[in-house]
Amino acid sequence: MNPMIYLINKTTFQQYEDITVNIKPERLNVFIKKAQDLDLKPFLGHAFYYDFLTYFNEDGSLKDETPQHYKNLLNGAKYLDQYGHIILYEGLTPTLVYFTFARFIENDAIHYTPTGPVIKHHENGDPLSASAIVKLVQQQRSTANAHANEVEKFLWENKENFPLWRYNQKNNSARQAGPRIRGIDKTDFNYPGTYNNYNLSITEFLN
Repeated sequence: MNPMIYLINKTTFQQYEDITVNIKPERLNVFIKKAQDLDLKPFLGHAFYYDFLTYFNEDGSLKDETPQHYKNLLNGAKYLDQYGHIILYEGLTPTLVYFTFARFIENDAIHYTPTGPVIKHHENGDPLSASAIVKLVQQQRSTANAHANEVEKFLWENKENFPLWRYNQKNNSARQAGPRIRGIDKTDFNYPGTYNNYNLSITEFLN
């Protein structure tokens, strides 16, 4: 069996969110794996995702022979869109970070006991209410989806470099499995050709 490749780690994570240093990397890796398998893979498509992984070393670093367009996809780049506007693309990393963070918050609040799951209690503070946890998780998913929209735009604008990427409308709803509170942003970027009527931006909203 091939070893699991983690595209981000605790150090990467801390560039975006202030998480306690006491969180063990192996615990965070559990949620990174879930985000990669259940959020990123459906979003990119399986063929594209697995081809992307072939350019990573086991420690999560990019191989020397990685094409520049794959490096740009992960790390971000400055490029011109079809209208000649300069776009500052942040890369795929923040999308994965915030999908991971949402899953971490959602699961870290629960402790599994022999008699069933319970809300954790902490010595240095009171646990958040279930509704507050749900709202916080939704906020992180909304942030992840906002970054994912930028990834989609980058892929459309540079689609000649990513022949394995196929847009599937289900990819947007597949960013998070299970029932979610969602809203559809009807923004139309008016792309030419076969995706002229494609509504690129999918966001979540809070009631």
